[in-house]
Amino acid sequence: MVRKIDWDSKIGRRLRLRDLHIFLCVAQHGSMSKAAKELKVSQPAVSGVITSLENTIGERLFDRDQRGVEPTRYGRALLKRSLVIFDELKQGIKDIEYLADPTVGELRIGCVDSIASTILPQVIEGFAERYPQVVLHVDRLVTNDVELAKLRGRSLDVVLVRYFSPFVGESDDLTIETLFEDYLVIVCGRESRFARRNTLDLAELVHEPWILTPNDTANNTILMDAFRSLDLEMPRVFLSTYSVELRTKLVATGRYVAAVARSVIQSGAENSLRILPIELPPRPWPIVLITLKHRALNPVAQRFIEHLRGCAKSIAATLRPEQSTGSRRAKPRHRP
Repeated sequence: MVRKIDWDSKIGRRLRLRDLHIFLCVAQHGSMSKAAKELKVSQPAVSGVITSLENTIGERLFDRDQRGVEPTRYGRALLKRSLVIFDELKQGIKDIEYLADPTVGELRIGCVDSIASTILPQVIEGFAERYPQVVLHVDRLVTNDVELAKLRGRSLDVVLVRYFSPFVGESDDLTIETLFEDYLVIVCGRESRFARRNTLDLAELVHEPWILTPNDTANNTILMDAFRSLDLEMPRVFLSTYSVELRTKLVATGRYVAAVARSVIQSGAENSLRILPIELPPRPWPIVLITLKHRALNPVAQRFIEHLRGCAKSIAATLRPEQSTGSRRAKPRHRP
């Protein structure tokens, strides 16, 4: 039988915001003494608040030992909701600040390197012209998992990633909005012996030194599927890296080939790189905006998203596949 806790007599009248703040601090530090030091109060005062909170709720919130404290299952349940409470309060204060001056505020963006170094600069530049006093914080990390964990932990407002079903799963707590479709292209440097070719087969590149992303990426998966569809052996990987800058600079020397997202080939890269006339099998690979489904966005985030949608339309128009007469779609070979 489920034990019911009387909200009015036990929680609504006794629980204070300060108690939850101390509870959060203890949970985050895993120590009463460390929490007391950060809060600039005595350890007995912190311990007293936690004990009182446990008595009010009627359940043990922390397991204690010589190494510190660890939330119990009851503590973890309260911790999850407390994070939401304080996040909403912070958002409320930001809303008030924004109402006082709609041109200021802060926004925390998370995105992978291939977006941060190619698409995001032009988005930010346009947004900064309209809202010069807004402060933007960009977390530039390599994997979607890290970004989504930070979004769920409410240390990010929005996340921009490349959506690829094996790597980003559907979730009830996330809103995923497609901004535009990207696709994979194979590139070489302008000085490469392949740069002036009007026709080219993927088989001719098998023994070339390739620069690829790690195995756990959509980029790598799409390319490897193309090689397998032609019954070709896997290409010789010279370098594996997430870094867009490192990949493009090395390919620009003319000694390597690489597979990159079409959006990577911006105006600067076009001067040093050539998209080879090899049309890979189409695979859905959209750039998506991810937010928490049940989290109210602050006004700055809403303005940024509106601006981002407008930019996405203009970016998408520049990424349409080249209609080259020499391009050949990779088609599976028939086995004898």
